[in-house]
Amino acid sequence: MPTTRHLINRQRRLATAARTASTTPVPATRPAPPRPPAGTSRRVTAGTARPGVRLPAVLCALTVLLGCFAALAGARASGLRDEPAAHNAALTDIARTSEVTGQITKAVEAVFSYTFARPQALDQAVKAHLTGKAVEQQAAMLAAVRQQGPKQKLVLTTTVTRSGVELIDGDRARVLVFADQSNTRTATKDETTYGAAMLAVDAVRTGGTWRIAALDTLGAGS
Repeated sequence: MPTTRHLINRQRRLATAARTASTTPVPATRPAPPRPPAGTSRRVTAGTARPGVRLPAVLCALTVLLGCFAALAGARASGLRDEPAAHNAALTDIARTSEVTGQITKAVEAVFSYTFARPQALDQAVKAHLTGKAVEQQAAMLAAVRQQGPKQKLVLTTTVTRSGVELIDGDRARVLVFADQSNTRTATKDETTYGAAMLAVDAVRTGGTWRIAALDTLGAGS
């Protein structure tokens, strides 16, 4: 049977244990995160980039690049329009180029052909197809033919074999012409010589017709 002393000691131990329990800290507990509703997937955000955040930046960068490209293309196109080649209709206008080729071919063949029986035909060709200094240039080139033609009964025939329009700028053009020539003397016996000619022709368009304004033999005979 416990004595009074034993009861007193027991009460002291219980009081000490109660005080110790009240001063010992209790570990904090974190509430569990709410569980997502059934049928939904949980998004993992750690270490990954969300497309919805980066897309506007990408679109912005593309807009800047496209803007720079458009500006560069516009500047380049403007530069091309300002270059001399852009004013050369021989590179773009097929109909006008064909017109120049046909009329200059006809003009060259007419003003460099001569027959002693109809010398006036050459004079008419000069009036129809030549202008400016080309008149004097042609006269110098055919001076010997005109002088000796009646005596030797000359027949000079010029045939254009090839031609190319180098430039058309408004009502001015430059044409390269290759031609074959035959010169026949019939005074005593028929004697024919053949030759080739190459010319650079400067032409102008007046009254709807292309006329030869200058002739360049490209150094032939110099």
